[in-house]
Amino acid sequence: MIKARVTVTLKNGVLDPQGKAIEGALGALGFEGVDQVRQGKVFDLELAGVDKAKAEADLKAMCDKLLANTVIENYTISLD
Repeated sequence: MIKARVTVTLKNGVLDPQGKAIEGALGALGFEGVDQVRQGKVFDLELAGVDKAKAEADLKAMCDKLLANTVIENYTISLD
């Protein structure tokens, strides 16, 4: 069994209205000094097998086809 974490974030230059809303809410709650908030997604997956190279290739395909919108989002993959 291979455990993986995929982190998806907006590319630099892409507007992030949810991040801006969170930034404003944090300020309203009294948390000062928060300069910029960018939101993203995290996917934790468990893959059958032990071949890390195949798992990484499969995860890249999953990201390109479903988990990330590669036009506006970047992703990183980490395997355990």
